[in-house]
Amino acid sequence: MTTYYEEYSKVLVSVDCIIFGFDKDELRILIGKRKMDPGRGQWSLYGGFIHDNESLDEAANRVLYELTGLRNIYMQQVGAFGKVDRDPGERVISVVYYALINVKDYDVKLQELHGVKWIAVNELPPLYSDHNTMVALAHKMMQQKISREPISFNLLPTLFTLTQLQRLYEAVCGEKVDKRNFRKRIKDMDFIEKTNLIDKTSSRRGACLYRFNERAYNNAPNFKL
Repeated sequence: MTTYYEEYSKVLVSVDCIIFGFDKDELRILIGKRKMDPGRGQWSLYGGFIHDNESLDEAANRVLYELTGLRNIYMQQVGAFGKVDRDPGERVISVVYYALINVKDYDVKLQELHGVKWIAVNELPPLYSDHNTMVALAHKMMQQKISREPISFNLLPTLFTLTQLQRLYEAVCGEKVDKRNFRKRIKDMDFIEKTNLIDKTSSRRGACLYRFNERAYNNAPNFKL
């Protein structure tokens, strides 16, 4: 261990992960009650301190795996939060990530183990420290990206209906869209493939199931919803 920079004070660095899911036509995030001081018992995002041998992305992936048991999750860095008084315990700088998962892929037993719940974004309680601000910024980034990149498919099952896709888009953007125009735009996208399968869970007649073709998208990435 070197003795460089001894004249400077040391700060702690953590990662906080905002995990978005889509369920019952609502955009939701995973939150739980803090099990440590300061802030014990307050609603909070899930996070952890960075280990000495980890990069930021590696730490975020570790935290996401610990919570969800899932690997290769879609993840984007939101930014760093470093107000001097943001944590009453110590000087902590937090680097925030948001992740997108299909709610059905998340094992309920892990959810119970960690004591976390899916809460609708527009019904969030006051969260620990600046976590509400983190969520608001991540949500805004999603809104800006969802019309330009096919990130929405990370929140859906492999096979989905056009109604599910539209409701997801509306939930993220917070506004209704015209059904006819939306479906017309979808039909112009070769990478959203119609299958021969029918979903009959929502009506007797059923609805056609679609899937996202990543290879087709990479060959012609002109995406705009």
